[in-house]
Amino acid sequence: MQLGVGVEYALHSMNYLASLPPGVALSLRDLATFQGITETYLAKIFAKLAKAGLVLSTPGVKGGYRLARDPADITFWDVVSAVEGGQYLFRCRNVRAECILLQGGAHPEWRSTGVCTIHAVMMEAEERMRDHLRSKNLVWLRDHLARTLPEAQKQAARAWFVEALSRRG
Repeated sequence: MQLGVGVEYALHSMNYLASLPPGVALSLRDLATFQGITETYLAKIFAKLAKAGLVLSTPGVKGGYRLARDPADITFWDVVSAVEGGQYLFRCRNVRAECILLQGGAHPEWRSTGVCTIHAVMMEAEERMRDHLRSKNLVWLRDHLARTLPEAQKQAARAWFVEALSRRG
């Protein structure tokens, strides 16, 4: 069970966008360069984020991407779901119905109806994970990083993006 690295790049990118002043957009090129990945790869991630209504693209020289909603209204789960899809990680194959002890003859009703205990536990665990991801939004992330990152790192990142924006005119 593993979420793809695209989720990590998406969350980092969304954090950078959440730090922008209103009306300012970042280019995919700048976001990709800053994270050391290809623009093509990041474009695939941003297509999913846009389809989910999390980002908007602005055409033109000063164009790029910006958040489509207030950062307080975008949760980690929104981003995970957009990039990975909303399907459950555990897929019950109803293994209990194939038990050799139940082959032939009349089939007990519990064999094929209702949720088995294993499936119920897995669904509960995943719902707890989803709830936790829903409880963390981009404002929480921005505030947490503001408190925990070294000041030099924050200033260097800000300076890099300011320079990138100034190169575009």
